[in-house]
Amino acid sequence: MTLRRPTTALPPVTPAPAHNGPDRWFRVHRARTRPALRLVCFPHAGGTAGLFHGWPARLPDEVELLAVRYPGRQDRLAEPCIDAMDAMADAVTAALAPRLDLPVALFGHSMGSAVAYEVTRRLEARGLRPERLLVSGRVAPHRARPDGVADGDDAALIATVRGLGDYQSEVYLIPELRELLLPALRADYRLIESYRPDVPVPVCTPITAYTGRDDATCPEEAVRAWAELTGAGRFDLRSFPGDHFYLVPNEAPLVADISARLR
Repeated sequence: MTLRRPTTALPPVTPAPAHNGPDRWFRVHRARTRPALRLVCFPHAGGTAGLFHGWPARLPDEVELLAVRYPGRQDRLAEPCIDAMDAMADAVTAALAPRLDLPVALFGHSMGSAVAYEVTRRLEARGLRPERLLVSGRVAPHRARPDGVADGDDAALIATVRGLGDYQSEVYLIPELRELLLPALRADYRLIESYRPDVPVPVCTPITAYTGRDDATCPEEAVRAWAELTGAGRFDLRSFPGDHFYLVPNEAPLVADISARLR
């Protein structure tokens, strides 16, 4: 696999040497000896890199997974949260630069899909086209409608999150954990609710969208609108049984489908 470059002239990027040590922006759950591609995975609002801890065992040996570690949670708890899309996408793109010695693909779930799309835009603007953009549990950016809960009271925000599905939502019922987790959750919701590109920029990268069939936040028509953000014949859609967090019980078939698309 090779990084494909657009035909139009763009400022070149010279990647820094590969970074194999600890990294505050990425968690490598299982390092590969000779990876041929890096899959960069972006969690949902309030989510962490732990969402992807089981994926490396299901991926081909030549694919190394980098799970994005947003600030303001877990071992980055002391760092300020980021509540604006441009700041988040710029920071992840900059952190990714030392790892662009290999081709990359990007997967995002929910809010992570929008961040992954914006990072894809930034990579392409620098002359580097990812192998594929994989978006999950998120309608196309120009079809998204904010819930209006980012600056509401804690109860409304927690109710919105718990309404998405049962994946780890019970932690918000524990007062001590709720106090630790709410700042990051609120910042993430501010980020995604303030992100409203009426005319988003298409990318050259092929896009695959995934969704849960019972996810009320992702009407199929609005998910298919991701096709408007890439070239003709470069979009496809796959659905799985389940709600917004369909990817947890369907981890094995989802990762198998992703692996097949990265070959």
